[in-house]
Amino acid sequence: MASQPPRIAVTSGEPAGIGPDICIALAEREFEAELVVLGDQSLLAQRAARLNRSVDGLRIRHIPASAPCTPGVLDPANGPYVLALLDEAIEGCLAGRYDAMVTAPVQKSVINDAGIAFTGHTEYLADRAGAEVVMMLAGGGLRVALATTHLALKDVPGALNRDALTRVLRIIDADLRRRFGIAEPRVLVAGLNPHAGESGYLGREEIDIITPVLDALRAEGMRLRGPLPADTLFTPRHLAEADCVLAMYHDQGLPVLKYASFGRGVNITLGLPFIRTSVDHGTALDLAATGKADPGSLFEAIETAIDMVRHERRARGGQ
Repeated sequence: MASQPPRIAVTSGEPAGIGPDICIALAEREFEAELVVLGDQSLLAQRAARLNRSVDGLRIRHIPASAPCTPGVLDPANGPYVLALLDEAIEGCLAGRYDAMVTAPVQKSVINDAGIAFTGHTEYLADRAGAEVVMMLAGGGLRVALATTHLALKDVPGALNRDALTRVLRIIDADLRRRFGIAEPRVLVAGLNPHAGESGYLGREEIDIITPVLDALRAEGMRLRGPLPADTLFTPRHLAEADCVLAMYHDQGLPVLKYASFGRGVNITLGLPFIRTSVDHGTALDLAATGKADPGSLFEAIETAIDMVRHERRARGGQ
């Protein structure tokens, strides 16, 4: 018997931004999955009316907004609403009601303005799920994972240590196998410093931290190359031999990926006890309710989640 199509929760994100707009666009495309949009029914219907569209084709899990919403105008009063959408998706995934969650963009600043400490989707999901996670973006034929995420550049070296880097690489290897169907993942690992430290003259992180970790994990059978200079790592010769690149910090790897795929990229959180993907862009407040928001990244995030569910089911012995 064929397995049931994946049931995927789609959070509509910051209500003043383009999250509702791109979720409404889901009604105009078919997916091999059951999509459940999480959001305020009236808010979505009102936004659809402004866009000359309808929510009739959407399955909506109504979660009431905390306050009325004006497109393009942030309101801290709706900070709790945005987190309530995430909480429903997380709890539903953990309880088995959803096979995966896909998130529209949120505005970190307004959640913090509401008096709620919030550094990002990735960190929030990790805390709620009690998991160590890795941020990975995919698109343009690339997968780029991050050893550190939303840190000031000055704090990155202090955040790198052998134990943390080992955990990151184990998570990447495990999820590429289980949720992407890659039997022997090949990972390129960037150095932290220019020229991968230039034999210690430009920094010792490669010698003291990165190389010992890679050597130990290679001895276990992982297929790892590096540390490689980041300025030449993203070239066809290297990328042809890789399933994923591990960058040491946010802006070391993501500018290359976003140049190759912006508007069609997908943010993926590895290491969670459930599958989570997201768009690769922000709330675009100036585009809300204008009809100019491009739903392409959301479509890609959903297709990626569907593929990941299928691979995970196969890994578990399902169909």
